[in-house]
Amino acid sequence: MSRRYCAVPRTTRSKSSAPSRPTRVSRQRFFDLDLLHLSLRLGSYKVESLYWGVLGERWWRNYLHAHSFFEFCYVYDGKGTYRVRDQALHVQRGDLFLATPGLSHEIQSSRAATLGIYFWACTLLRLPDHVATESDRPVDSLLEGLGAAKTFIARPAATLEQTLELMTDEITQKPPGYTQSIQGLATKLILEAARSFTQGITAEPLTEATERGVKSVVQTAIRYLRDNYARTIEVRDVAAQVHLSERHLSRLFARETGKSILEFLTDLRINAAGQMLLDDTLPIKQIARAVGYPDPHYFTTLFGRRTGMTPGVFRAQRGTKFRDESRRPPTMKLQ
Repeated sequence: MSRRYCAVPRTTRSKSSAPSRPTRVSRQRFFDLDLLHLSLRLGSYKVESLYWGVLGERWWRNYLHAHSFFEFCYVYDGKGTYRVRDQALHVQRGDLFLATPGLSHEIQSSRAATLGIYFWACTLLRLPDHVATESDRPVDSLLEGLGAAKTFIARPAATLEQTLELMTDEITQKPPGYTQSIQGLATKLILEAARSFTQGITAEPLTEATERGVKSVVQTAIRYLRDNYARTIEVRDVAAQVHLSERHLSRLFARETGKSILEFLTDLRINAAGQMLLDDTLPIKQIARAVGYPDPHYFTTLFGRRTGMTPGVFRAQRGTKFRDESRRPPTMKLQ
């Protein structure tokens, strides 16, 4: 999400205890919630906050992408379009929209009425050794239902926007005990958001939804590597494609593939080079550049480490390596 903010008219705080409608300056402070690294326990689940923010100062859009976590967006002003599952859904002030793990989606602001949103994201992971109590079970059902959500726009209770404003107020003023207050408000926010999407839903184990999201993210990363291995690629480039931190993506990628991102990329490049080497008309220097290695000497060294043969030998032997080299047939010389 781009960190831009929407200016709204400043209002005067009344004598009541309710917070004033946030101005652009105070709403901008909603980003400061990132600094708290909030971690909550709801029922049998651990909730880790990933980011908090606002958008809406000027026209904006993002493009089709997916996450391995839950992302919520609440419209505080304007209008826009939320595209999900080949549908273009209209969103306006008071709407809450959801992206579940693995769900491809994009958001576009209206040009006539700029879309202003609060957005926040979190992971929900079931605690493996936790024994659910009677009071945990309703919360567990609620969060499992969130993982099974089939609708992605809801009209939440009016208290949800009030909760967002209270959180902004606390992080802006930082009165004594504000961190504990925000912990409680964050708990309330997650529960209110989950309730908005879980009416009449048959719950699905959250772990299944999360696993599907992880696989989708890793497959997106693999497609990016396959499409771009000829270019210079760093882990941060791949992470940007799936909107995750380098560390988080690297952990998920290794868990799913058994390899690091760079190991996987090297395998792609060496395999592609092996196919190109079977074409005798292509110079080895050209092949090295074509698979992302502008230095042919480095390419030759790396290729030898991976295959046990130099590119020249690999080409001469047509990519065949005998376990017992004494059984290799003699090379035919062309007359």
